[in-house]
Amino acid sequence: MRVSGSITLVFLFTTVLATPVKRADESFKTLRDAANADWMAAIDDATSLGALSIPGTHESMAIHGGPIAECQEELGDGGEVLTAQMNAGVRAFDVRLRIVEDSKFTIHHGLIFQEATFDNVLDKFDAFLAAHPKEVLMVRIKQECTGEVGSCTDVEGQKSFTDIFDDYMNNSPSAQRSILRASVDRNRAAALPTLGEARGKVIVMVVHGTFGGRVDSYGLEQFSAWNGGDSEFVQDEFEVKDPGAIEDKANTVRTFLDKVSGAEPTNLAVNFASGSSILALPEIVAGGLLGIEGVNENLLAKLNDGSVKRSSIIMMDFPGSALINKILSFNPNAPAPAPAPAPASAPSNPVDVVKSGVESAVDSVKNIFGDLFGR
Repeated sequence: MRVSGSITLVFLFTTVLATPVKRADESFKTLRDAANADWMAAIDDATSLGALSIPGTHESMAIHGGPIAECQEELGDGGEVLTAQMNAGVRAFDVRLRIVEDSKFTIHHGLIFQEATFDNVLDKFDAFLAAHPKEVLMVRIKQECTGEVGSCTDVEGQKSFTDIFDDYMNNSPSAQRSILRASVDRNRAAALPTLGEARGKVIVMVVHGTFGGRVDSYGLEQFSAWNGGDSEFVQDEFEVKDPGAIEDKANTVRTFLDKVSGAEPTNLAVNFASGSSILALPEIVAGGLLGIEGVNENLLAKLNDGSVKRSSIIMMDFPGSALINKILSFNPNAPAPAPAPAPASAPSNPVDVVKSGVESAVDSVKNIFGDLFGR
């Protein structure tokens, strides 16, 4: 019992640390204050997607499980969080799949089911594009379950991941209408289309297996070397060992941003602003803690300093409205941001914030380590 109690205390302690004392602000946890549902409409059809500056979300549907697991604001189950992100202006997504009964996919982050299915994802994408046909969505697909401690396990006796994926692409009415077919051919990768060629479609950028390796030839040709982590067009230094390492992560994001901004705008680039570890959970890295500046605030300052001409895709945890709007401002014919609604109230007293964090921590530990509580 002493060992179990110690483990519980360790996870409670590290989870409580995940709740920043700073309030939600323009760079952090104010996604709903951005309103950019049709920002691509004014851009010329001949524009390369590589020339655009595109807000994206890492672990786009990770909204359950407490600070250990959550990477985005809790804006609705069944894929509603995607609708909120799309309305805010997000156009690049990171979707993690688990194989379940009847050879279907559900959405997971590690052990935690995110109260959504892959059908929900495809339906939300399709509905948004039907209402906003001049927009383009991009998605990275990953098989989430490794079967290791802390991860989920795929249900046995089902079809292979690729066969299930192909079933969705070939049989889902939403996928049939909205997926760019050239990007879901397992035998041949797709060339990067122009904006006009891709309007009203979802582009699968890459499909990754359980340990990050690229699956077959799904996705875009330029991402043929994206096997998890960094590659020529991708920065994904995801391990931030403790809060003291947040500055290093922020510098990595800024350095890659400089590289992208100075390059020829003929290819997409994917810059992950996200990162975490057991001592620096996603909320800490994005939002900061106790005088430590978070990556989101640091990134917004970089985007505002006049040195950036183009960002390409930036994948973020808990993005704020000004961060989304600033990324969009680098696009040709960028529309002025719509007036923001009144900001949601947030606790201003640090004691209240920490109290809220303790409550979330207990829920998180119960969800993930239920056996320690006799469940």
